[in-house]
Amino acid sequence: MKRSIKIAVAVTGSLALVGTLAACGGGSLTGSDSKSVTVYSADGLKGENGDGFYDKVFKDFEKQTGIKVKYVEGGSGEMVQRVAREKTNTQADVLVTLPPFIQQADGKGLLEKYEPKNADKVDSSGRAPDGKWTSVVNNYFGFVYNKKELSEAPKTWEDLLDKKFKGKLQYSTPGVAGDGTAVLIKAMHDFGGKEAAMEYLKKLQANNVGPSSSTSKLAPKTDKGELLVANGDVQMNFAQSKSMPNLGIWFPAKGDGKPTSFALPYAAGLVHGAPNSENGKKLLDYLLTEEVQKQASEVSGGFPARTDVKATDENATKLADIMKGVDIFTPDWSDIDKNLKSYTDAWKSATGS
Repeated sequence: MKRSIKIAVAVTGSLALVGTLAACGGGSLTGSDSKSVTVYSADGLKGENGDGFYDKVFKDFEKQTGIKVKYVEGGSGEMVQRVAREKTNTQADVLVTLPPFIQQADGKGLLEKYEPKNADKVDSSGRAPDGKWTSVVNNYFGFVYNKKELSEAPKTWEDLLDKKFKGKLQYSTPGVAGDGTAVLIKAMHDFGGKEAAMEYLKKLQANNVGPSSSTSKLAPKTDKGELLVANGDVQMNFAQSKSMPNLGIWFPAKGDGKPTSFALPYAAGLVHGAPNSENGKKLLDYLLTEEVQKQASEVSGGFPARTDVKATDENATKLADIMKGVDIFTPDWSDIDKNLKSYTDAWKSATGS
C-alpha cells in the first residue's frame, strides 16, 4: 500500500529506522543470521509513532528470545513481488500480507508449509488448507469519511456519485494495494457481478482523484479534509483515528440494501528457502500465542485471529459497535486468485487507469 519500503530493526526498547529502499529497487538485507528474523509485511500494523501492534510485539519477542526483527513494509502486492524477485537469493523469513495476495504467494511457490502452534484455533476460512499461511490478526474492509465536513457518513455506493465528491474521493489501486483490490471485490459482490461493478466504477471515476499505491496515506488526507471519502480497512483506520479526530469508518450499501463487508485478515506464512527458517517459525508461533492475540484489539485496533480468544478491552467494545448491522460475506478467494488479473484489467479498461 505504500510506494516506499521501510526497513526497521527491533533494538532494545524500540524499533529503529535504518534505511529506505524504493519499491522497485534492489538492495539486500543481511542474509542468514541466527540472531535475527526478517519480516516482509503489508502496512497497517506498525504505528507511525512507534506505538503500533508490531512495535510492541516485536519488542516483546526480542526480549523473550534474543532474536531481532528486521522489518520491511510495503503494499500487499509489492511484498509478494519482492519475495518473487529474490527467489534465487531469499531475504525474507516471514511474509505477512492480505488476501488475495497471500494466496498468490502460495500459488507462486513462495511459501513453505508450516502450521504454527495454535493454528488449529484459527477458523478454517482464515488459514490455508495446505498449511502454508495462517491469519494472525483479523480485519475487515471498510471506508472512511471526514466527520467534520460531512454531518453523517454516506450510506450507499450511489451516494458517492454526487458532484460534491468530485476531486474529494480516492481509493487505492486494485492489484497493487490489498485494500484497493478489496474495492473491486466488494463492488462485484454488491452489484452482482463484474460487468455491473465495472459500469458503476466507470461512473465513479468522474469523482475519483486518481490512483494511489498507498491506502494508509488516504486517511490523513481525509482527516485534513483534502478528501471527503476514501477506502481503507477497520484495523488500520481505527488505529489512525486515535490521532485523526475527523476520521469516521463506514461501509457502503447497494441501493436500499444493508451495508456489507468481508474479512481481510493479515495472513502470515514462512517464506520458502528462508535464511532464518527456525527463527521465522518461532515468530509465527509467538504471533498466535494468547498473550499476543489479546493485543490484537487492545494495541492494533484489530480482531483476534484465534476464535478462542475473546477480547474484552475498550477497543474491542468500540470495534463491535462499528461492525454492528454490517452483513459479512465470504469472497471466493480461489476464483479471485485465479482471475485477479482479468478483474484488474477490466477495472483499468472501465476507468481508463
